[in-house]
Amino acid sequence: MLDSIRNIFSIPDLRKRVIFTLLLLAVYRIGWQIPNPGISADALQEFWEAQRGTILGFVDLFSGRNMSKMTIFALGIMPYISASIILQLLQVVWPYLERLSKEGELGRKKITQYTRYGTILICAIQASAIAWWLQTQSSPSGAPIVPNPGLGFIFLTVLTLTTGTVFVMWLGEQISERGIGNGISLIIFAGIVVSLPGGIQSVLSGFRTGTMTPLRLIFLLILMLAVIVVIVFVERGQRRIPVSYAKRVIGRKIYGGQSTHLPLRVNTGGVIPIIFAASIITIPATLANFIKIKIVQDIAQQFNLGMPLYNLLYVASIIFFTYFYVSIIFNPSDVADNLRKYGGFIPGIRPGKNTSDFIDGVLSRITLVGAIYLAAVAILPEFLITGFKVQTLPFIGDFLNQNLPGWFTQGLQVDFYFGGTSILIVVGVAMDTMQQIEAQLVMRHYDGFMRRGRIKGRRG
Repeated sequence: MLDSIRNIFSIPDLRKRVIFTLLLLAVYRIGWQIPNPGISADALQEFWEAQRGTILGFVDLFSGRNMSKMTIFALGIMPYISASIILQLLQVVWPYLERLSKEGELGRKKITQYTRYGTILICAIQASAIAWWLQTQSSPSGAPIVPNPGLGFIFLTVLTLTTGTVFVMWLGEQISERGIGNGISLIIFAGIVVSLPGGIQSVLSGFRTGTMTPLRLIFLLILMLAVIVVIVFVERGQRRIPVSYAKRVIGRKIYGGQSTHLPLRVNTGGVIPIIFAASIITIPATLANFIKIKIVQDIAQQFNLGMPLYNLLYVASIIFFTYFYVSIIFNPSDVADNLRKYGGFIPGIRPGKNTSDFIDGVLSRITLVGAIYLAAVAILPEFLITGFKVQTLPFIGDFLNQNLPGWFTQGLQVDFYFGGTSILIVVGVAMDTMQQIEAQLVMRHYDGFMRRGRIKGRRG
């Protein structure tokens, strides 16, 4: 591996791409340190400490913790992701966008252009709402977050946050075009990884407070390694459906006759179902911050981390959105039509509707496996932090609380965000980036990172 790393910097073109990527990520991190004008930093930090477990905390994660610091990149790349998801959903219901998606490179460029316009619109709306909302908020100690509210502050905040997100989007596109890896994914990756040292420090500080023991630390390290191994295994997992092509005689040449396969990924939806589910499930806890009514507070209490109702709905939402999103991005009928158009068929299955039904059945079964996998990984942080509060269950809650081990009901009390959306993004982006670097090395007749075999990304 050390030889492969040296080879990266011995190839001028690859060296330039890697250094270019690192420099743009450094620019992004510099912007992460520049605060938005007109805000009290101390009051803001105190306020965000009380927002963990709400939808605001989830958005803060995807902004690279920029929201809690209210920097010029506070919105991060989330508006671009939202616009991309909206455009994907509209392709199903809007014939114009559906036609564009099938027009090749020209259509994709047009959809990308619409995505940029949508990003600016979403930024303007979100920045206006954030500016107005910050003016009405204060820290738990009573200090106002915005000392001098007014239209001037709102206008300046909208201009700053929108410009910052557009600049981050431009950085991502430049990395994708002139660097290594997917720029948007690497920016999210950088925002998550930068909090890793703080998470490790938080875990190690448990030795001073007594919440962490050597045995517990060893168990945590083994669990982390096991989760990473499972994620790599499942993200690369595919069901390969054999496809054969009939021989065709055109003039004096024979075309076709070869066999290939149709790969169906186990986790076709990626991390998007978790984003959808987390956005929906955290709404009650977020609304409870604004509606000071007892019944609303009681309901919101059941949506806190570790509560059985929260866990049940969270898992059910992930499974539902996994099937929902896969049904949008993968159409078995289109695949069957394309196979028939080019003379391909699945052995033993009639072309047309029978092929479509067969692919749909296979996809439904492996999607269930992918949905359960996503739910298990997403629920892991709650096990580490708070455990499962079974005592709130009616009739059997007290019995379960007394007989189940303490690590199950109280968690490991580890204040470290491990698992869920973060680890899926970090591992997935790392796999894809390493695959691209290895492909560049092999193309220039160098050895890859491994002497035998090749590193594969999620679609490798």
